[in-house]
Amino acid sequence: MTVQVTFRQADARDLDVLVRLHDDAARWMLRHAIDQWRPGTRGPGHFAARIAEGEVWLAERGGRVAGAYELWWEDASVWGPRPPEAGYVHRLMTDRTVAPAGTGRVLLAHAEERMAAAGRMLARLDCEAGDPRLRTYYEGAGYAVTGRLEKVAADGREYAVALMEKALV
Repeated sequence: MTVQVTFRQADARDLDVLVRLHDDAARWMLRHAIDQWRPGTRGPGHFAARIAEGEVWLAERGGRVAGAYELWWEDASVWGPRPPEAGYVHRLMTDRTVAPAGTGRVLLAHAEERMAAAGRMLARLDCEAGDPRLRTYYEGAGYAVTGRLEKVAADGREYAVALMEKALV
């Protein structure tokens, strides 16, 4: 079964739904022992800035938001200074009450299509390094671990992310 969604860029009217998606995804992660996101850490200001500075995409199904992601064109804070060879996926989120299985992969594919259309040769993302399920999920979508980065969250918690990359050619 192919997941059928329509995509549109988010705007200021979508801030509440983006915050809800993030917080719901963060609660799901915590319930499943994935300690990467925390509810309340990405408010309307975060998403307003991402909409203004880059691209935030929503996937809709049956008139409801099924998922979203942020597409960045640089990410020096995680990947260091790089030539404009990649796009960076952040905050891949689905609403499990709306999104059928496979929606996350459809979101990734949309991001990769956007990157390729912009002439980028690579797709990059990072995920919690200590969770083999996340790494396995992204590896199943064609990403490979290329490094590791130790991070400190806003609340002082230390954690590591796996840096993952996929060739788009």
